[in-house]
Amino acid sequence: MFNIDEELKKLPDEPGVYMMKDKNGEIIYVGKAISLKKRIRQYFQSSKNNPPKVNVMIQHIHEFEYIIVDNVVEALILEANLIKKHRPKYNILLRDDKQYPYIKITTNERFPRVIKTRRVLKDGAKYFGPFPNVNAVNDTIDIIRSHYPIKTCNQRVDNEEKIRPCLNAHIGKCFGPCQGNFDEKEYKKTIDNIIALLSGRDDTLIKRLEKKMEEAAQKLDFERAAKYRDQINSLNIILEKQKIVSANIIDQDVIGMAKGIDEVCIQVFFIRGGKIVGREHFILSDTFNEAREEILSSFIKQFYLGTAYVPKEIFIEREIEDMEAISQWLSQKRGNKVTIRVPKRGEKSQLMEMVEKNARDMLKQYGDKFLRKQKEDEKALMELREALGLDKIPYRIEAYDISNISGVSSVGSMVVFENGREKKSDYRRFRIESVNTPDDYKSMEEIVRRRFIRGLKEKELIQENKIELKGFSTFPDLIMVDGGKGQVNVVLGVLEELNLDIPVCGLVKDEFHKTRGIIYNNEEIRLDEDSQGFKLIYKIQEEAHRFAISYHRSLRSKNMFRSELDGIKGIGEKRKRELLKHFGSIDNIKKASIEELSKVNSMNRRAAENVYNHFRTNRKS
Repeated sequence: MFNIDEELKKLPDEPGVYMMKDKNGEIIYVGKAISLKKRIRQYFQSSKNNPPKVNVMIQHIHEFEYIIVDNVVEALILEANLIKKHRPKYNILLRDDKQYPYIKITTNERFPRVIKTRRVLKDGAKYFGPFPNVNAVNDTIDIIRSHYPIKTCNQRVDNEEKIRPCLNAHIGKCFGPCQGNFDEKEYKKTIDNIIALLSGRDDTLIKRLEKKMEEAAQKLDFERAAKYRDQINSLNIILEKQKIVSANIIDQDVIGMAKGIDEVCIQVFFIRGGKIVGREHFILSDTFNEAREEILSSFIKQFYLGTAYVPKEIFIEREIEDMEAISQWLSQKRGNKVTIRVPKRGEKSQLMEMVEKNARDMLKQYGDKFLRKQKEDEKALMELREALGLDKIPYRIEAYDISNISGVSSVGSMVVFENGREKKSDYRRFRIESVNTPDDYKSMEEIVRRRFIRGLKEKELIQENKIELKGFSTFPDLIMVDGGKGQVNVVLGVLEELNLDIPVCGLVKDEFHKTRGIIYNNEEIRLDEDSQGFKLIYKIQEEAHRFAISYHRSLRSKNMFRSELDGIKGIGEKRKRELLKHFGSIDNIKKASIEELSKVNSMNRRAAENVYNHFRTNRKS
């Protein structure tokens, strides 16, 4: 039995992280300390000077654990990771764990591409962002690709060897560097133009679109004019020349706060190159009347733990206790010094006032609505926990589904819900590799095994400080599968094989293909269809199915454009076109002799023999 008084005597006078647990063994608070001995003892001394939250929490502490670390920075990182993993009841929690998209120009490649990414790497590429509006990012990349014939595939072009060209090269949407028919200086000039566009230094493309919009409107082609209008709007969201707040081109984040009775709104403004390129707000609840400094400190640690990019400077409204340690940690994450500052006067002080004003306005407009939705989500998770008899609330749920038609292009999907909401940045798709027949059990077994083996490997690398926290390394509190007892038992078998203890349930449908209930511990559990818990599992099942179907459809559409000539040695896109042009159909090609095949433009004897033998061999088999 855990004896708190005895354990307090054993505490070391060293830095570390501690975890308070209730009578059920659930972690209810995670904290860090320069001295574990002094900090943990404070909880069990006189309660007169404790904040109300601490006095309430102490009544529920049944035991505690601690981990010794080398310094306060390591303690800070470990504390943030444990809070993210366990979501303790008495910690201030950032519930909106967002990964913002960036536009990346792969200037580290010979022929750069323009892509969307949520990870910022030290790879020599050029990044623009972050941008809270993901639709505008997607639209902008599409617009750039449609107006500039740059490479979109990830085919390496590092030597003079020609590679089979893609469809974009054929239709003139790519310079075709894989074919060598390009001007490398012209390609570089195009990339420089795109960089100038995204940097806000060149509005040529917007003016070109505006001209096309006017021309379409004059011709009464309002549908086309609207299309150009939408493209211009998307570009303006990304390139919008908002208030220039600084002549300093250093990347900066400005964090302001507004505190209500039951909730807190934190607003973050992203400043890149002296301009505000985006902003985002976060609503925090259950702050237990914490001091502003404590709320701000908790937010910063959790926010930057989950972001891909850390700016050079961060401005906050007041000094916080961990400011130096947080600065050291963020400097390690960024790779060079990060400064956290409190603006006292001048333009930065004025900007801080503007950010705080926006936070107050956001809290006034959306605070109540957010809290209502959050309470509904919490109720749904609580109902789910009670229905299944789980040891803890399933804050992170992963749901899996399989999609195929007669075993063709079998795919699997993994969707993730955290705190009752979709976390699309953690969604994953799996193309089934080990099964070529319609076997949902084997398919499910494969994708679950691949997911958790990858997760275990990531956890090892994180412990060795080789990588930071990633999606696969975060394990769920509950797994849901689309199916009954068979599917559930398959997943349980994989988890047992990997020594993992995660509850698994199945989502079953009725004869009308509508969610009916949950299979758990080989029993079917029905939830009231009007309950928040039922609405949540219905939403999860539909989302997993939608995600799997969308992937399967994309693979099927790709396969529709495959030809029976694919895979024949020596037959590339050009020879396929010439063969079809000459013979008119695949059936005529199959009937042709070697001599007839040899007479086709671009064909030679060896290629003709390959085509001839291919169809004769396949016919026999």
